Amino acid sequence: MTAPADARRTAGGEQLGFGVPGYAHPLLAPAEWAELARPGTPLHWAVLNIADGPGSRPDPHCLEAAGRLRNARERALHGEAPDDTVRASGGRLLGHLDLAWGERPFEELIADARSFIDWYRIGGFYLARCPAERAELPAVRRLTGTLHALLAESDSADDGGRLVLGLGTHPHPGYAEAADQLVTFRGPWTDYRWSQVAEWTADYPPERFAHFVHGVPRTHLEEAMRIARWQGAGTIFFTDRNVRNDRDERSGQSDPFAALPSYWDEIVSRIGPGISE
Repeated sequence: MTAPADARRTAGGEQLGFGVPGYAHPLLAPAEWAELARPGTPLHWAVLNIADGPGSRPDPHCLEAAGRLRNARERALHGEAPDDTVRASGGRLLGHLDLAWGERPFEELIADARSFIDWYRIGGFYLARCPAERAELPAVRRLTGTLHALLAESDSADDGGRLVLGLGTHPHPGYAEAADQLVTFRGPWTDYRWSQVAEWTADYPPERFAHFVHGVPRTHLEEAMRIARWQGAGTIFFTDRNVRNDRDERSGQSDPFAALPSYWDEIVSRIGPGISE
């Protein structure tokens, strides 16, 4: 692991944007969902997760939140918003598919994917708890290939949709060709500030990588952003929230990314307004 100087290509804050791993239900987190569609928010994508997937039936509150975000993207991409320094957000809505480290059957995942497309008209998928080893790569490739085909057939995913692998670590290099973006760090600030990047990532542009860091103090926010740029991550989510303990982190019972950080307005202003790629 290293961070070669010629590989770090995110020189400016304007190249960064947010990826939201999944806020709480819109009824529990109305402010968070409203912020996603606020003009000027540099949002790349946000994950919709009803019940570790699409749920058993369409949820009216999630339908409303999905519609607001989709409309904001349309305004941004098609010039319907005022053309000034504060542009509409252009983020995609991604459906949450839990791979359970490769343990979930292919057919179950595809059924969930179809429900997300049919009910919420999502623009891609976030593949949570994605395996990272070489042995599981063929199965992940099969899944992502099928998901891309489903998205291409739908009328909700422009330019073929987007697939993000929720790895949380650097996987075998072959995973870089299996999806549009890889989450190569997900964890606490105490680990992130000393982290290093895999050499093979130098062959790819920043938009291929995302970092999610919790427990980032306000006083270290600028340092965290420098690390993301240095390591070549184009998408981030930093928060000062923490899990209660390691058991909560492993079980997913306490999600520090489910709500806004206390310095949300500050980090938005540091990155600056923009629209999705």
